[in-house]
Amino acid sequence: MSSTVLRNAVFVLCLALMGSIPAMAAASKAQQQAEVRKTSQSVLNQLYRAKPSARAAVKAAVGYATFRNFGMKLFLAGGGGGSGVAVNNVTKKEVFMKMLEVQAGLGFGIKKFSVVFIFETESAFNEFVNSGWEFGGQATAAATDGSSGGSYQGAVSVMPGVWMYQMTDKGLALEMTGKGTKYYKNDDLN
Repeated sequence: MSSTVLRNAVFVLCLALMGSIPAMAAASKAQQQAEVRKTSQSVLNQLYRAKPSARAAVKAAVGYATFRNFGMKLFLAGGGGGSGVAVNNVTKKEVFMKMLEVQAGLGFGIKKFSVVFIFETESAFNEFVNSGWEFGGQATAAATDGSSGGSYQGAVSVMPGVWMYQMTDKGLALEMTGKGTKYYKNDDLN
């Protein structure tokens, strides 16, 4: 593949991802926060339909975070972005966040997916919202923690005290991925 084709593909990808920026900029901070909250509830409802036991896990957790992502892959490059909110169940404090994803490898397509993180410990929650996360990798097996029975069935442990559910429009994803994904505070909404 020539460098011109690759450069054009990356340019088209960037334009597509940036297409939503003007609409978001026009909305007020309160409107944007309300939209993120509405999307968060939609993501949780999607999870509860796919895995009813997840409702108890979210409720019992120190906190949770929900994200909705839109990504594209054109030939050898891909990426995506999204937004979400982390909620401390103890204090009820919300932290609005963003996510950015970069992928390499052959492919073509558009993908929308949602992610729910469940934090069992205050330190894991605080590290996530205050330091952000960058990670890569994937897991394909559904996991349970053994001590909570089936409450985390369908989730993957991404680090001690943190579980992740990933869903597509068709339901719970069989493959959990975090390839080149960065989660960080949204300074414009906090």
